[in-house]
Amino acid sequence: MKTLIFGAGNLLLSDEGFGVHFVKYLQEHYVFSDDVELYDGGTLGIMVTHWLEEADRVFLVDVIEAQGEPGEIFRYEKDDFMLSRLPVKLSPHQIGIQEVLTLSELRGRCPERITLFGVIPESYEAGVELSPNLAGKLPGLAEMLVEELTAAGHVVSRQ
Repeated sequence: MKTLIFGAGNLLLSDEGFGVHFVKYLQEHYVFSDDVELYDGGTLGIMVTHWLEEADRVFLVDVIEAQGEPGEIFRYEKDDFMLSRLPVKLSPHQIGIQEVLTLSELRGRCPERITLFGVIPESYEAGVELSPNLAGKLPGLAEMLVEELTAAGHVVSRQ
């Protein structure tokens, strides 16, 4: 079973790049078995459809616009965040993850198991670093995801 960890975001707008920073954090701190793939999806939108469609299990990490405090992390399953069910818009990419997944769904190629970890950003100011608040969320989210991967039978070790 191929599991994809997909980080989305724009690295030039501080916290908007949270998903990409998360993938980089995982690459620097963990080693994953060959059945787990880390992917920096950036702001590629529709260009990444094939990455999502080739996976059996997908974990998405992105910023979201939702009620709550900056740095608050929400977990949604596929049925929760597809366009018709979640009143929360993911980050302002030109074509967002929700639209890409809807296209995959229409084509009959969308993975059944998709989890979104969405974090509320603190800043969209120009800059390549996360705000201290969101940077501090990387280790905890990584540990949570690693525990879930390990429980599912994937081999993960610290570097």
